[in-house]
Amino acid sequence: MPNDSRATKAQRQAAARARATELRRQQERSAQRHRFIAIGVAVFVVLVIVAAVGIVLNQGHHTSVQYASAAYGGPDSANSGLVRPDLSAVQAPGIANSTGGIPISANGVGKVGTGTTVLQVYFDLQCPVCADFDSINAADLTALAQEPGITVVYQPLAFLDNYSKDTRYSSRAANALMTVADQDPSHFTGFLTALFKNQPAENTAAKTDAQIAQVALGAGVPQSVVNRFTTTISGSYQLQDATGATTDNTGSWRTFSPWIAAATGYAATQPVFSSGVGTPTLVLNGTQIGAGGSDGVNWQSSGSLRSYVEKIASQAASQ
Repeated sequence: MPNDSRATKAQRQAAARARATELRRQQERSAQRHRFIAIGVAVFVVLVIVAAVGIVLNQGHHTSVQYASAAYGGPDSANSGLVRPDLSAVQAPGIANSTGGIPISANGVGKVGTGTTVLQVYFDLQCPVCADFDSINAADLTALAQEPGITVVYQPLAFLDNYSKDTRYSSRAANALMTVADQDPSHFTGFLTALFKNQPAENTAAKTDAQIAQVALGAGVPQSVVNRFTTTISGSYQLQDATGATTDNTGSWRTFSPWIAAATGYAATQPVFSSGVGTPTLVLNGTQIGAGGSDGVNWQSSGSLRSYVEKIASQAASQ
């Protein structure tokens, strides 16, 4: 007699198919949940990235606006079509010469020596090699400037503004230095060396105006002079397009920013920079030295530059 409690073969097969179908459904639901989770995570990551980019762009825009008046030309200071002004047409530090430099000699800061030996030192305050140069040669330059017949001319440039993430550090630091040259010349070289010792790394947001002020105060610059670092003036500037046509614009910038722009532009026209402006660059009596030529000057070796300048000054004095 057949046992009704035992499932038939067909029934067992049907049950197996049902279990398999249910297992597939469970797997599909699990896979779908995983897809939803993966999509959700991806969307979240994208949103985080978009938010981060937005924050960075907003910070960059805020920084750019914050320092827009630091350099000549305002927001257009980095425009390749900006026409740099003439040195004779802008306000210069009281002790500056006609070629965009600050002369120092035994006759005093801002004064040319009695001899014919003139050493020009071109530098940008954002240039790390210039900082190395100053750390090795600052004391020797000070000593040279006190020797009869020698004039050391410090030639500040600002062509590295784009290496400070929209903060225009080269122009801001140069303006602060020129303010000291104008208002407190006795601290000029001390502040210059302090700026190099506290130089921010390239491609960073550099130092704030408050931090530059602290460097100045630490170098002995009076607070009354430091307060002038961020003073702005108004004026006009020109932009030139590819056809050579110019448009007139107005803006505001820090006091000596036009002079710094003019000095940088003037330097670019000099024979020593015929292949492009670079720093540090040393020019003795109109001829570049220390650039790997036959003069034997190695400014990376303490005393080398001083010895060479003294030799040339001695020769000039004996003629």
